[in-house]
Amino acid sequence: MLKIALIGYGYWGSKLARNFQNLEVFKLISIADIMPENLSLAKKNYPLLKTSNDYKKTIKNNIIDLVIISSPTTTHYKICKFALENYKHVLVEKPLSLSLKEVRELIKIAKSKKKMIFVDYPFLFSGTINFIKEIINKNTYGKILEIESFREQAPIRKDVNVIWDLCTHDISILTHLLKGNPYSIHTIKKRNIKGSFCDTAYINLKYPNNLNVLIKNAWVSPTKIRLIKIKFEKAILYCDENESLYKIKIYKNKSNKLINYNMEIPNLDLTEPLSKLASYIHKSIKNNTNKLFQNKFNERITHLLEEINKVND
Repeated sequence: MLKIALIGYGYWGSKLARNFQNLEVFKLISIADIMPENLSLAKKNYPLLKTSNDYKKTIKNNIIDLVIISSPTTTHYKICKFALENYKHVLVEKPLSLSLKEVRELIKIAKSKKKMIFVDYPFLFSGTINFIKEIINKNTYGKILEIESFREQAPIRKDVNVIWDLCTHDISILTHLLKGNPYSIHTIKKRNIKGSFCDTAYINLKYPNNLNVLIKNAWVSPTKIRLIKIKFEKAILYCDENESLYKIKIYKNKSNKLINYNMEIPNLDLTEPLSKLASYIHKSIKNNTNKLFQNKFNERITHLLEEINKVND
């Protein structure tokens, strides 16, 4: 059984705590948070756990195997570094860091301490994205012609802009699904809310083989949108994460004119992605393998986000 310390018991930290605690192979030992109201809620939900406002003291506990970091993004690097230096495996809420240089340093430390870094890119563990990856790998509907992704409506962040918040999902998904990196990047950043970071971004990525990707991220929207459209040679796929059951719809071409379609709804694994992430981490630590995060996966994501974010606010 792997013993866990959780740093940060906010909105997402509480979800991580629940999913890891629900698996018999993990035991949540302690929770640290500097916000008194978050610690009070943690004590209410997990009265037998140790709680603290000192993350260093929590991490230094010798019985801890895995540290889960669900703190503000700007603190990820220093907490992750401290955990690795104290010989702990780490799971960090996305993004791992706001700097490629820092990501490389963390990877170097993890290697020297023989510990693993996992990043919570939740959609990589969803039934939808894994279904899409399978049909891409099998070339089921031919070449990908175009991808569009829309993520609208989310809490306005005070620590990072909308790119590091919402676009991290898009870039982790694209890096997981596609081979190669974009050779052209164009970004339009908009600041619609006074005093905030960039809250809306329009991003155009061009990949080899004439693949065009369009992304829109926006915190402010009257409706919540989580939609990916993939145009293949033989079909158009809609992936709507807001749907409860029928998250993917595939419109197959009836002719070569791309105007007549038959719709198909595939069966999907609807297991909660965070539960699958927890299972993946246990298996990875047990077998000393981390296949999903190999081949500089975290470095590629951070580098691409840095390039997208280069345009001044």
